[in-house]
Amino acid sequence: MLPLSNSRDFEMRQPHVLVLPFPAQGHIKPMLCLAELLCQAGLRVAFLSNHHSHRRLSNLQDLSTRFPTLHFQSISDGLPEEHPRNLVHFMHLVHSIKNVTKPLLRDLLISLSHKSDIPPVSCIIADGILSFAIDVAEELQIKVIIFGTISSCCLWSYLCVPKLIQQGELQFSDSDMSQEVGSVPEMQGSLRLHDRPYSFGLKQLEDPNFQFFVSETQAMTRAFAVIFNTFDSLEAPVLSQMIPLLPKVYTIGPLHALWKARLGDLSQHSSSNGHLREADHNCITWLDSQPPRSVVYVSFGSYVVLTREELLEFWHGLVNSCKRFLWVLRPDMIAGEKDHDQMIARELDLGSKEKGLLVDWAPQEEVLAHPSVGGFLTHCGWNSTLESMVAGVPMLCWPKLPDQLVNSRCVSEVWKIGLDLKDTCDRSTVEKMVRALMEDRRVEVMRSVDGMSKLARERVSHGGSSSRNLEMLIQELETQ
Repeated sequence: MLPLSNSRDFEMRQPHVLVLPFPAQGHIKPMLCLAELLCQAGLRVAFLSNHHSHRRLSNLQDLSTRFPTLHFQSISDGLPEEHPRNLVHFMHLVHSIKNVTKPLLRDLLISLSHKSDIPPVSCIIADGILSFAIDVAEELQIKVIIFGTISSCCLWSYLCVPKLIQQGELQFSDSDMSQEVGSVPEMQGSLRLHDRPYSFGLKQLEDPNFQFFVSETQAMTRAFAVIFNTFDSLEAPVLSQMIPLLPKVYTIGPLHALWKARLGDLSQHSSSNGHLREADHNCITWLDSQPPRSVVYVSFGSYVVLTREELLEFWHGLVNSCKRFLWVLRPDMIAGEKDHDQMIARELDLGSKEKGLLVDWAPQEEVLAHPSVGGFLTHCGWNSTLESMVAGVPMLCWPKLPDQLVNSRCVSEVWKIGLDLKDTCDRSTVEKMVRALMEDRRVEVMRSVDGMSKLARERVSHGGSSSRNLEMLIQELETQ
């Protein structure tokens, strides 16, 4: 047994990783999965979120009990508590985080380095759109690793932007956006101009959203390493192009499936820890009473908003399809409404009684794994895409945000594991495409999604490439 002084010296030399996600559910969830996996391997991890998200994170006490080396901390983003922090105010949030959180992060790291009872932070794992963490890490001589929370295909599109500008190939939204892309290596013919994330509503190169995402992606090249929530056989062609341009690359996805493979059954513990909303588990009881593969699960994620017209067109299309459906209808989902119109919500609920169920929020992984679910009408966020893929549930894609355009095109045209609504949401198209997903084209998409699900599960199992890459990442983090 080591003497007490030697034991304390040993503890102070242990790796200490600080995980810093962007304060949105789609970013917090996979990064918390990673934090828990690192703790399971014996590393000390500080999970740092803004005060607003920290107060809304579920099961913090349970997580701290299950993972004794996981410590939750919060930091100011400079915005008042009542600020909506939604898509409409995205750039306001980004600027506030950079101006306020950056110096606070520096102060926190310096403070932690002077603690006598815990080791100093030896590595920062920062969200791919929080590149200011690289500046802080470089100043304090701390190793920094960037976590890309979107698909590698989308990140590759952004990495190609400087070359496209130089060659005069960047098209604006008044061009013929149906043309196929021929200028992004390994994605020729897979994407239309409309599908490139930087083409989404882009009128000029000076657009602040465009400049932000391009600069954040380019900053990845300055990090010590980059983590991607993907697996080798899913995005191999694009990864082969990116790896020579980046530092060390670790593909450790799908992270939620790797979490489950290492940390237990979904029914006992859920990698859905990281939700900022309380899920309605009564929907699982409703699913229990439905026939196998009969239900269309509908969710547009935690960030996307719809107009009233879009909402009603989707509802009519779903009802007219005569398919059962479970629809996540967030209280903040209708554009311009603080809470969705009570009359519309009541009418939709009453009109759905025979075939459908509406909930504010659902335990998505559990829903997708349920035997009664046969299809997923989705915004094609990267977490949702991976979760549906692993569960073997084919998708009907209606992307609303830039990165989702790339994901949707890959789902329908490259991986063939779903269908694309083609930028429309009128009731007749929704009805037709829901029927196509659940009936007319079911055999072909099920064949593809079953194969991809099998590949994903193999990659996260013992000896699989994502599992091995996580081990190599842990070894890197243990190296002082």
